[in-house]
Amino acid sequence: MGSCDSCGSGNTPGGTGCPVSGNQQNPAAAQNTSEDDKLKRSMERIAHKILVLSGKGGVGKSTVAVNLAVALALEGKRVGLLDVDFHGPSIPKLLALEDRKPEVVGDAMLPVSMDYGMKVMSLGFLLNRKDDAVIWRGPMKYGAIKQLLTDVHWGDLDYLVIDFPPGTGDEPLSVAQLIPDADGAVVVTTPQDVSTIDVSKSVTFCRHLKIPVLGIVENMSGLICPHCSKLIELFKQGGGEEMAKRMEVPFLGRIPIDPKIVQSSDEGRPFIFHHQDTEAAAAFRQVVQPLLKLG
Repeated sequence: MGSCDSCGSGNTPGGTGCPVSGNQQNPAAAQNTSEDDKLKRSMERIAHKILVLSGKGGVGKSTVAVNLAVALALEGKRVGLLDVDFHGPSIPKLLALEDRKPEVVGDAMLPVSMDYGMKVMSLGFLLNRKDDAVIWRGPMKYGAIKQLLTDVHWGDLDYLVIDFPPGTGDEPLSVAQLIPDADGAVVVTTPQDVSTIDVSKSVTFCRHLKIPVLGIVENMSGLICPHCSKLIELFKQGGGEEMAKRMEVPFLGRIPIDPKIVQSSDEGRPFIFHHQDTEAAAAFRQVVQPLLKLG
């Protein structure tokens, strides 16, 4: 066996014993390349990736994400819903999937399938108990998100809707790095100034990372009276639309408060599926129309 002229090692250049040859094998680098290729192949099978963001907690972002995903499924689209809110995963509760576990086949996990043609994955499925706390720093979150995108067998999808925790931290940043070709973000706010001030930071976040903002959803925009069905401006209206104009991004529409949304969410029954003839369901259908026109 010849020696390497650069280091004098007994292995020829390119062998595993040569520490300086440009062709040396690096198992870690090779593994990363393999994982990146696997991620790319998985994402290429998904036509559209939509991020659902909000810079403020308590605005009903996960409820909006669930109903947008179901609305797309009701249009005959193949939809996946990914929950990357590791510290407070709401999707299993909102879809009555708290006792479900993803099936593992070989080195792949199968997302949980639902009756109306939607696939769902959440870290909440992998916790031993509902009240388990996930105490992770950024690198662990990045690795977990990469695994959920790479090792979950999503198959061919028209849409992957990704639900995030509030804010502009590790989770949306990780997805922005892992899916640089995402179609864009739907940003959820409520009408009050205290919400729109924080949520506008999500728009700025998207601009910094060159993520298109598909539009603003103004959630909890007035209350539909359960007795007379008239709209009551409980908080106020128009704050989200004003923010959209100010930040020069599309306004997708208003979702009114409807007690049936609360009841449906607690029961794990998607509102838009079970109450399709309501004003709030019509509002969700309006919001989803621009998403159906993505090229």
